[in-house]
Amino acid sequence: MLKLTKFVFNEFGENTYIVSDSDTRKAVVVDPGMNTEAEYSLFDSYVAREGLEITQIVNTHMHLDHCFGMGFVRSRYGVAVAAHAADAPLGEGLDMQARMFGMNLPAGLKEGVQLDVELGDGDRIAVGDGSLEVIALPGHTPGGIALYSAEGHFALTGDSIFYGSIGRTDLPGGDMDSLVAALRRRILTLPDDTKLYPGHGPATTVAAEKAHNPFIR
Repeated sequence: MLKLTKFVFNEFGENTYIVSDSDTRKAVVVDPGMNTEAEYSLFDSYVAREGLEITQIVNTHMHLDHCFGMGFVRSRYGVAVAAHAADAPLGEGLDMQARMFGMNLPAGLKEGVQLDVELGDGDRIAVGDGSLEVIALPGHTPGGIALYSAEGHFALTGDSIFYGSIGRTDLPGGDMDSLVAALRRRILTLPDDTKLYPGHGPATTVAAEKAHNPFIR
């Protein structure tokens, strides 16, 4: 059985998730956003307390706030970074993203992040004896994805869809028409009871967004 744990990190209030397999204790980190010593310690303490083996970093997209902790997790746990191939340029250009916000990057990220694993639509990411299916959701970024567990009845949707809203598309590579089309075709067609865990803010469900989200109704 897959277990999902959420942390809220950095000044952007970004949701970082650990998806773990209860039987094997293997786990993946989704969108590592930790950016302070206190946040690093909180993450490490949870991993140690749960006896988890971190096997991979997976990013729903490569915007700065979802990447702050990549250097830390990659170095501490010796794992590879996976994201959609179309977002590779964003990972390589993290320093430029940081300058747009007048911010400094943590050590180890100034040269950007090279993807170790390039994901595509329909790929499966192993989490112990379970897995997550990659669903391509271009629009917030060219390589935005969701990570779907049919067995667990949940999807990690990054910044593509939120409770009552959708991701911004005014940043480089954004496209409103593509995002809305992808959400209607790939997310609203999931079972109504599927819980959606976004990159910021509270969780929602497919049923709730079909009924109330004004951007995709």
